[in-house]
Amino acid sequence: MNPTELILSRLPGELEGAHISKLLLPVEFMRAPELALKEIGRLSPAAVIMLGQAGGRSAVTPEMTAYNLMEARIPDNAGYEPHATEAAPGGEAEIPASLPAERIVEAIRALGLPAELSHDPGRYVCNALMYSVLRSLRGSIPAGFIHVPFIREQTEGVKGRGKTPFMELDDICRAILEAISVTARLI
Repeated sequence: MNPTELILSRLPGELEGAHISKLLLPVEFMRAPELALKEIGRLSPAAVIMLGQAGGRSAVTPEMTAYNLMEARIPDNAGYEPHATEAAPGGEAEIPASLPAERIVEAIRALGLPAELSHDPGRYVCNALMYSVLRSLRGSIPAGFIHVPFIREQTEGVKGRGKTPFMELDDICRAILEAISVTARLI
């Protein structure tokens, strides 16, 4: 179970006068960026907001920076398990996100929901995707990545469940809708 797939299914087709296109990507280092960049090229969007799960976090966390490093502790869904491998050989070591992350965090908190800026997207598929998209767009449009925590259903039956952070799916959806609204108002 991945809450981002559930979030995508709940997003409307339009918000703040902006059309929302959704794309579910595989958890694969190579295919996720390839498919995302192909769709971005096809759509020429005004902004790109990518979502992923970060178990262990207790808040919605817009990422501030993507890193040119892939480091897998487990294989991706295609069996690829890179170690100390650059996402773009010879590329910049890091690239800042161009989403209005601070405003997004403030707006989500104003709803009474937990949100924090993050400077560590990990080095798994989420980071590789974010890095590839940011590198391709070169700041031409607002783009970035938002990690979401586990949802309650993912922690049920887990030993030590009371210690595993989660948010309710409805709250995460509200937070992501707010992130989209904040971004849409700036474009």
